[in-house]
Amino acid sequence: MPSELETRQHLFNQPKAVWAVCFASIIAFMGIGLVDPILPAIAAQMNASPSQVTSLFTSYNLVMAVAMLITGAVSSRLGIKWTLLAGIVIIAAFAALGGASDSIGALIGLRGGWGLGNALFVATALSAIVSLSTVGTAKAIILYESAIGLGISVGPLLGGELGSISWRGPFFGVSILMALAFLLLLFMMPKSKQTAKKKTSLADPFRALKHRSLLILGITALLYNFGFFTLLAYSPLVMEEVMGLDAHGLGYVFLGWGLLLAFTSVFVAPKLESRFGTVTSMCAMLVLFAATLLAMGIWTSTGWLLAAAVIVAGAFLGNNNTLITTAVMQAAPVERSTASAAYSFLRFLGGAIAPWLAGKLAERYNPHVPFLVGGGFVLASVLFILANRRHLRHIGQASSAH
Repeated sequence: MPSELETRQHLFNQPKAVWAVCFASIIAFMGIGLVDPILPAIAAQMNASPSQVTSLFTSYNLVMAVAMLITGAVSSRLGIKWTLLAGIVIIAAFAALGGASDSIGALIGLRGGWGLGNALFVATALSAIVSLSTVGTAKAIILYESAIGLGISVGPLLGGELGSISWRGPFFGVSILMALAFLLLLFMMPKSKQTAKKKTSLADPFRALKHRSLLILGITALLYNFGFFTLLAYSPLVMEEVMGLDAHGLGYVFLGWGLLLAFTSVFVAPKLESRFGTVTSMCAMLVLFAATLLAMGIWTSTGWLLAAAVIVAGAFLGNNNTLITTAVMQAAPVERSTASAAYSFLRFLGGAIAPWLAGKLAERYNPHVPFLVGGGFVLASVLFILANRRHLRHIGQASSAH
């Protein structure tokens, strides 16, 4: 049996193309956390309500959810490399246009365009890393999740630093970094030998959801993403109000959140999976995340607790992200890209509704309610898994084989 050190060395001994895709993934996922530290500044300078500001996540996730349905059809015709490059160009263009916008309505719309680029990139990046990696599917997923975690953690830091100068800075910063990622992939990633032998149709993701296990995981992700994006989109507004945190302060809080997310996704989730199984570990992490949101809902006016809860939640989400992505790749006998597209469609639907809903609940009731509702949805995801666990039995058997 190889030692843990040898396993890690093997994990990080990858072709240059894999690292190029990972780097581009980090920048692409900056887009999720990038706007967190500047949400209060955007609200103040554009005279926007909480539901309008949180809609920057809603438009982004809604377009990304719908666009996920076409990613397989596009990549099977253009090939992985050119689909990735197309996604990068779209992200760079809409990020730059967002930085130049002058109204909250325009910014919400442009974030939707950014979501289109992210859909093309994200769905294809996982397939690219898995196909180019030399360490097998399970470890390739860990690399992908670590790139996501680093992107989500660096995003708020970059957003905080550039946002302290102007809220427009983070948008222009991502546009420049994506241009760099474009050049790296253009020259470091090998040309696709050919497009897919079998062209993927627009109906394939819906056909994939006929597999009960994949549908269950997709609905689970839809439910827990209510909690995920309540934390991500709404908590910055509350921390600014309660603690008086500026873009710098919010950036550091979410940096801690993202670093824990990245660390646990790479180093902790595989151990949990090996010891307790994928589904059991997933349920445990979701229960802990729900408890964190409920605590935030009860003690919303306690600033230090809010900040600590956001950071600690990163650990539960990092573990869960790797566990559920691993489960999705094993859930149904379909192409990985098709499974990813079908699952992501449902996942990002939850991410689209949750931010807007959190803003509306805060406007209509009080700051406590969005966290309580988000925690309730996460608990519902656990109950849904437990009620349908018999359809996920093969996932534990598959994971033990890796």
